[in-house]
Amino acid sequence: MLTAIDPSTGQVVREVAPAGAAEVESLLAAAEAARADWAARGLDGRAEVLRGVAARLRAQVEELAPLMTEEMGKPIGEARGEVEKAAWCFEHYADHGAGYLAPETIDSDATHSYVQHLPLGTVLGVLPWNAPFWLAARFAAPALMAGNTCLMKHDPHVPGCARAIAQVVAAELSAAGAPAGVFGNLPLETPAVADVIRDRRVDAVSFTGSAKGGAAVASLAAGEIKPTVLELGGSDPCLVLADADLDAAADTITLSRIINAGQSCIAAKRIIVESAVYADMVERLRLRLEKLTVGDPRAEGTDVGPIAREDLRDGLHRQVSETVDAGARLLLGGEVPSGPGYFYPVTLLADVTEGMTACREETFGPVMVVMEAADAEEAIAMANRTDYGLAASVWSTPERGEAMAPRIAAGQVAVNGIVKTDPRLPSGGIKRSGYGRELGPHGIREFVNAQQVWVGPRRG
Repeated sequence: MLTAIDPSTGQVVREVAPAGAAEVESLLAAAEAARADWAARGLDGRAEVLRGVAARLRAQVEELAPLMTEEMGKPIGEARGEVEKAAWCFEHYADHGAGYLAPETIDSDATHSYVQHLPLGTVLGVLPWNAPFWLAARFAAPALMAGNTCLMKHDPHVPGCARAIAQVVAAELSAAGAPAGVFGNLPLETPAVADVIRDRRVDAVSFTGSAKGGAAVASLAAGEIKPTVLELGGSDPCLVLADADLDAAADTITLSRIINAGQSCIAAKRIIVESAVYADMVERLRLRLEKLTVGDPRAEGTDVGPIAREDLRDGLHRQVSETVDAGARLLLGGEVPSGPGYFYPVTLLADVTEGMTACREETFGPVMVVMEAADAEEAIAMANRTDYGLAASVWSTPERGEAMAPRIAAGQVAVNGIVKTDPRLPSGGIKRSGYGRELGPHGIREFVNAQQVWVGPRRG
């Protein structure tokens, strides 16, 4: 059973029976049958459908946003913003997909030689719970624009969100006279996804989630010789040097750490501060964090909602407790509150060292870890001593920060700004944070056949 539990109360709000073998077969067959029609519509025809999806998302924001608040605890203001961002993603690929996929002429001995970008077929998206609408759009918008059909296997804890996303896309496909099989929702429990990956009608897989889950998906897909994109976890470093604007850094780091109650792969997780400004920066962060309101995610004034599940909160508290036991200073939070729901206080850990749990492991919650580095060189070394390589940020002068970026082992680096995902820019990681890219021109080209065409006669 796919069960949604309101993390602010601990009460079950929705139960959905997983798809049986007959329903899965029907969805796979429909996706395969829709391929030719969807590809034949061309870039302009597909773009019109994507624009329609964007318009529907915006028109239904007040119906869609509360589903996230109910099923995974996202504060309602953030939830509205996520629906809008998902709409932007569909709109962006509608506007720019043709340019991203334009044929490329390459000079050779042919009369004319070029590369054209053709759809692969059906792409399976395996998605997590923490940004249900945005991550669905990030997977589906470029894949659909490229001419692929899509199957979405969303997290079993957000079945209402998954159904609503599918309904929005299906309504626009119907309005455009496109087959329903262009986009299908697979309500499956996680173990059942293996057979879908192996199915001959699935041509590629996009996975967002943990490194453990990514390794399993990659292994399955590799066994079938199918391309994958993996966007996995992160223990993102944020380097604050002595020449930084400390107030601007503190404001942005605080925001980055507490968005979605800190449940974000690209949140600033290890704050590495140069010794000369370490004590000053810790105090600036403490003053900002202590002002945040933890509470009902339905209330407009709430800054931080609950952790999505009880087991996740338990794991987060273990990380905090082990880190404090190892010698870190607990300046805020760190105690599981009494009462219903899976709330966890905004927590500040200072004097954390590299061997401590909250540094070694990814923390998924409103827990800020602050570490001290003697200088910029040590800060870079500390930033890179991790199994992850998703994203990083640097606070310094723009010139110095930009010069440091190539030395940081991460898929994206923000200089004097927040790490974010943006439809215009590629996003993805290295090391145990995954491979491949989503978004931007690079993302839409992950799931295409870059077909070389050589036209004779041969030139002498």
